[in-house]
Amino acid sequence: MHTDSGFLTILQDDEGVGGLEVMNKSGDFVPVDPWPGTLLVNLGDMATVRLKPLFLGIFLGVWSNGRFCNVKHRVQCKDANTRVSIASFLLGPEEILEPLPELVDDDHPRVFVPTTYEDYRKLRFSTKLHAGEALALLHTPSS
Repeated sequence: MHTDSGFLTILQDDEGVGGLEVMNKSGDFVPVDPWPGTLLVNLGDMATVRLKPLFLGIFLGVWSNGRFCNVKHRVQCKDANTRVSIASFLLGPEEILEPLPELVDDDHPRVFVPTTYEDYRKLRFSTKLHAGEALALLHTPSS
């Protein structure tokens, strides 16, 4: 089980094997059946941050200041077949990532400290937190 550390993942899943599962609001994993000819788009940690647990498995946005969501996911081996998936990762900018100014106001105060993808990647690696939990370490003192 993990979240993707970057900003965005585009996945061409194996149309014949399957195995991708996402965590729902109840904390249960549900299968994502392959759909021929489609791409799956998943927000990563740089677009999301776990703030306060509204309910299990929901992560609120760093870049969006809590307005976009992400879920934990995993891949299960269901059959002894070769599974081929092609993923393209948009990791994050080299500069500091913070919410868009128009998404921060009195009703939606800043909820995390600005960071870079590289600093976040190092934090995630050093803490061995791979399912979005490392982002909780980036909360602002008031969140």
